[in-house]
Formats: sequence, structure tokens, C-alpha cells
Amino acid sequence: MEALKLEDFLHYRFLSALRYAPDGRKAAFAVSQADEEKNTYQSCLYLYDGQFRQLTSLGREKGFSFLDENRLIFPAVRTEREKEEAESGLQRTHYYCLDLRGGEALPFMTLPFPAERLEVLDENHFAVLGSFRKEDPDLWEKSEEEQKKAAEAARKEKDYEVFDESPFWFNGQGVINGHRTALFLVDLNPFRIRRITGAGESVDELCLLNGQVIFSTMVCKPQTGIRGCHIRSLNPETGEVRPLYDSDTLMLHHLLPWNGRIGVFASEGSRYGLNENGWVYTLSPQGGDLTLVRKEEMALGSSVGSDCRLGGSESAMALGENIYAIQTIGGDSTIVCLTPDGESRRVMQVPGSCDGLAVNENAREILYVGMQDMQLQELYALDPVTGETRQLSHFNTDFFRDRHVARPVPLTTEGGVNGWVLLPKDYDEEKTYPAVLDIHGGPKTVYGPVFYHEMQLWAGMGYFVFFCNPRGSDGGDNDFMDIRGKYGTIDYDDLMAFTDAVLEAYPRIDRSKVCVTGGSYGGFMTNWIIGHTDRFCCAASQRSISNWLSFWGVSDIGPWFVEDQNRGNLYTSPEKLWEHSPLRYAANAHTPTLFIHSDEDYRCPLEQGLQMYTALLDHEVETRLCLFHGENHELSRSGKPQHRMRRLREITDWFEKHTGRNAKEA
Repeated sequence: MEALKLEDFLHYRFLSALRYAPDGRKAAFAVSQADEEKNTYQSCLYLYDGQFRQLTSLGREKGFSFLDENRLIFPAVRTEREKEEAESGLQRTHYYCLDLRGGEALPFMTLPFPAERLEVLDENHFAVLGSFRKEDPDLWEKSEEEQKKAAEAARKEKDYEVFDESPFWFNGQGVINGHRTALFLVDLNPFRIRRITGAGESVDELCLLNGQVIFSTMVCKPQTGIRGCHIRSLNPETGEVRPLYDSDTLMLHHLLPWNGRIGVFASEGSRYGLNENGWVYTLSPQGGDLTLVRKEEMALGSSVGSDCRLGGSESAMALGENIYAIQTIGGDSTIVCLTPDGESRRVMQVPGSCDGLAVNENAREILYVGMQDMQLQELYALDPVTGETRQLSHFNTDFFRDRHVARPVPLTTEGGVNGWVLLPKDYDEEKTYPAVLDIHGGPKTVYGPVFYHEMQLWAGMGYFVFFCNPRGSDGGDNDFMDIRGKYGTIDYDDLMAFTDAVLEAYPRIDRSKVCVTGGSYGGFMTNWIIGHTDRFCCAASQRSISNWLSFWGVSDIGPWFVEDQNRGNLYTSPEKLWEHSPLRYAANAHTPTLFIHSDEDYRCPLEQGLQMYTALLDHEVETRLCLFHGENHELSRSGKPQHRMRRLREITDWFEKHTGRNAKEA
């Protein structure tokens, strides 16, 4: 079997946007793949009706909605005029309609604003989420000439940004100061658009229930730390909006129709802070009656990490009286059934990752996108009664027929830290090997027995690769994930205990050639580790945090995240923030360290990596920083293909150099 190569991810295919048609007899989804030459990703729509059929081929189609059981509509830029409009800065969203029974996609409608989501009320009426700026909330209804003038004015101002709100930017979106998401009603014949929400609010969640549009809004204020849950009901025929529920403390995670009521996943954060797992409620569509259904202590949704996804699908949907939801349990994300009486049972027993699901009242099976049996994403069917699963697609199967994939071997420490080990390709117990400790981000995410390209690359090159879920990770209950005020303490102890257990279990690992790497929280822990131990021969710190004091007020997740997670305040207890900052301990570091950072990373801003890098230079520790222009916090997962290859080559070459192996072309 051939070892995986660094550039092999260019051949991987990623599945997303899974949806059943209204009749439940067919489903559509998007398939994406990297394009190295154009340094982007191509995406096309596919249909599944017992067979697979590609529907589009221009490479730019990803989101869509079913108009009825035989037609779907999707946004696209296809004509030269549409391309010219986009290049000029005109705000347009062009929708095309494709008949699944045959024929080409035809123009359907054009909206005079950037549309983010579209829900079909019927073939002539639509609820649409679209964006605008608070300075000109009615630009969408002005003449084309006025819109062109506004676009030209915006181009002249492109070198300037004015902030008067917080958060003022967001990772992957850039500057969001003054940006709003509004709910629009669109009538097709005769064509009419109505903006439902005002310039002082922004729409978050949206679902349909019995002909009503249920949505939630956030009140936009300059102050930081604003929380709250404001749920509304819209009658699309009259345009009337009724308040259903208002709370200044509830943090809304998800809305969905459920058994004639509104399913609400939400938390108050009063017990475990911002990362508290959401409880399950129902809300009366008449308003005011919020009923607790289940005190859910485990996380709903998938937080199983991988660098082999691109886009997502729904994570929870109602079917009959029950909700079928993705839930992270241990190192797996699986499907559970939530009943109206508050019971929960695991429906899917297969280990791995469930990345999105689709249900339909007329379908006998749940469809889901999964990463199972150390394969890349494929489409699966699940019988909700028996739990039986069937693999339906084989988009990635052929590529891996002659590729070696290391199987994760479970390992648990005496203290209960769970993790896995990948053995090097062609492992020989008579030889010694280097190793890599890989630390996940979050910290409220998990590693699991799923395919990870970078780990498979290193295992194929002859490294042991080991990874675990220390305290602070997802997959357990709220108590397990709660490390507020303890960053760098019990989580560090767990990582070191797991490292010790791996070295004891696999004595053929050369203890002088163990590397460490991680991104985001994993980058924070990498920075922390090099200031507290010299046991690793080298480190690669990616998109990291090094200084909680300077992180405050700069990250897109806000100053409240710093205070919540560290139990410290910039004004009254700065020493607590400094106590948990890796930069404080940089003078103790001797480990050669590579830093990877992106200049548009607004989650862990660039200065965090630069400070740690400069501190190592100041103490004459071997270091290197690779800065990626135009990339953000998602570089390793959805960055431009050429940049992803350069990132992984930088890290791999750093490992090769400091483990004493001859640097080779990966």
C-alpha cells in the first residue's frame, strides 16, 4: 500500500448541504473538491434517488432549496452581466431553477441584496435572510443608478473602516461593524420584496411552522457582552410580527419545528458559562409558554475535529413526534432520538463522525453525511427503528484502494484520559520511531477515530501520532468540559499523562524525538507546554493564544470570553489573566518552535503569535514564523489549497529537521 502524500487532499471530495425533497423520495447535496490551479474549491450539486446523478457542472453551486419535489433553486453567477455586476460591487443574488426531470438551469429571480438563506413558503413566496449595512438599510429598494453610486462610494472608502460597535469583525467575514442580517418576504408573481426586521436588530435563527415564519433576533448595541433571546412569529400573508418569547439571559443555540410547537436548544450560562451545553425546550407558537423538556448535559451537534470537511448540513430535525439530533459522545458524533417526554436514546451505533443529517416524513430512512471506518465523507442511510446503517455513496473509495490508512488504536490513562495512537506505516518493533502529539482546538471540541489528513501523512512518513481529549474537551458532560480559571493546569496534566502513557505503551518511540503541535486552543497549549517542559524536541504552534491581556477586546469572540474562561477581569484581576498566559512563561522555553498564523485571523489575532515568536527570539530560542496573507482561522480546514499545502509542508519539514531525519519532499 502506498503512503499518503501531502498533496493527496487535492483529490478528496467533501459533502455538504444535504436535503430531502418534499416527497422524501430523493435528496440533493453538494460535492466539493480543491482546485490547485485556481487555488480555490469547485462545488457542484448532486441528486440521490437510489442512484447518484450530477446536476450542475460550473463548479460554483453549493447552496440550494427545493421549490417542490421536482425543482430546486440555487444562487449562482452565470452570465457575463452577472459577473460584471459582482465585480462592480452591486449587491445582487441571482437564483436559477433546475428541473430534476431534465433541462438546463434557467433564471428564476434576482434579489437586490446579498441573500444568505432562502426558505420556500410555496412556489411564489419565500422567506429570505439577507444582509445590509445600517448606514443605508434601504439601499436594496433604490434604483440601479443609486446602487451603482453607492458601490462606487464604497470602493473609494475601501481603505478605511470606522468602528462604533463590538464585535467589529468576525473570522471569515472580515469587518462586520454595522452589518445586519434582515428577514425579507419575497413574492414572485407579482414581484414584491418586504423587509420585516429593522436596522437595529439582526436575525439569527429561522424555521417554518404551520405556515408561520419563526425567527430570532439579536438587538444590536455598541456595548460588548450583550446576550439575549428574542423569538418572533411572522404571518407571511399579512406581514404581522408577534413576539413569542424574550429573555435577557438565555443564549439561543437552535430553533426547529417540533410536534406543533417550536423546539428550542438554549442555555443561560449560569452554571458553566459561555460553553454550557444547551437544554432542550419547547415554545408555544402562541407565545409565552417556554417548557423545559430535557436538562441535556451533553453537547448537541458535532465537535469531532477533522481537516477533511468543507461546509455542513442540518444537525437536528424533527420527524414525527421526535427530534433526531447529532450529539457528541466521547470521541464520536452520533445521532440521538429526543422524545417529547424528555428521553434520549442513541440511534446510530457506528463510531465516527456524523456531519449532517436530513429527515422527511415520507422517507423511511434518515440520510446523513458521515466519516466512518476511517473513510472520508460519504452519504449513509440510517433506519431510525433498528439503527441499521448503509453506506450509499463511494465518492472517495477508489482513491484509497491503494493508499495506506493507519487505524487509530485506543488508549486510556489510569486517570481516565481517552485518546488514540496511529502507528507508523510498516511498523517494525525492532526499530525506533519519532512521534507527534497533536492537540485539538476549542477547547470544547474532541478528537475521535476519524480520518485526519495531517495525522495520516505523518503516520505514513514513519511517525507515531497520538492525540487525546483532556479535561476541557467536549464529548463528556458539563463538569468535564468546564476548565474556567484552570487553563494550563489540569488540561496540561492530562496531556502530559497521556504522553507518558503512550511512551510506556510504545517503547519503540524515541523519547528524544517527540514533537508537539496544535491549533487555536491547541496552539495555546503548545505555547504553554514549551514554557513548562523541555521534553519535546520541537513544537509547531498554530493560530495560537499567548497573552490573555492583549487578547481581550481584540478577538471576534469578545472580551467576555476572556473573562468567562479565565475567571479574571482586565480591570480588577489582570494578574489572573497573566497567570494563564503562556507569554508569562516564555523565558523558560528552550524548545525550537515554529509559528503558523494568518493575518485575517480574527479569532486568535496575529499579534498573539507574534508576541510568542518575539519572546523566543528575545531568549535566543530557535524559532520561525510563517505568516499567511489573506487567510483566517480556518487555514488548515478551508484555506486556499496552495496555502494549505504550504502550511503542512512548513510543519512537516520542521518535524523532519528536529527529529534528525533527512528532510524529504512530503
